[in-house]
Amino acid sequence: MKILCIIQARMGSTRLPGKILKEVKGLPLLGHEIKRVELAKKISKIVLATTTLPEDDKTEEFCKKINIACFRGSVDDVLDRYYEAATEFGSFDAVMRLTGDCPLIDPIILDQLVEFFEQGRFDYASNVGKETFPDGMDAEIFTVKALEEAYREARLKSEREHVTSYIRKSNHFKKGNLESSGDYSAYRFTVDNPEDFEVIKFIIENSDENFGYLDYIELIDRNVEVKSKNMKIMRNEGYAKSLKEDKNL
Repeated sequence: MKILCIIQARMGSTRLPGKILKEVKGLPLLGHEIKRVELAKKISKIVLATTTLPEDDKTEEFCKKINIACFRGSVDDVLDRYYEAATEFGSFDAVMRLTGDCPLIDPIILDQLVEFFEQGRFDYASNVGKETFPDGMDAEIFTVKALEEAYREARLKSEREHVTSYIRKSNHFKKGNLESSGDYSAYRFTVDNPEDFEVIKFIIENSDENFGYLDYIELIDRNVEVKSKNMKIMRNEGYAKSLKEDKNL
């Protein structure tokens, strides 16, 4: 299958503005994430989907610098942004969705998810239906047809802001969930807050590209004072907030 990986990322962040371009070891966090994704063997193309806001001129400039395709679209209708990006860059069988706040994403997990998706002949698969992987290892994959239906039919604000919300709630898509070998959902390797950045900075400075998520867990378990910095932050705060403020459009 031809897999298009779309990473959504923007400079605007209420809790940690400009986080995607904050540097560690001379490279922005977004660059670290893209390097990790490039190690996956089953992804055909990577596209960065950002907004049309002037502040994301810097995001586009960085993509040009590292030779990664960049699509600029709606600020709030992220589903529209994904659909337009998916249709602009050629013909693909499926789209993988990643977010730009996961600089430690494990390429082996991405390949495992693609294999799981293909073998199960799913319309949608992820590793977040039942959360067993650490926060920050989240990935979703869905057929282009499923994305097209979501684009046409999604009406709720939360369904437009969160790309796969319509697909996940619908009962006529065939869906699957990839689980880890154990429950590591309490670990947090994403960047939403200043405390998260401190943890990620430590991990990047003390690891290399050969590390996987279990290596990160082992590293952080040996450094409890670092591990404790962000362990109390709620997972998926943004989605919970969207549901609370939901409305028809």
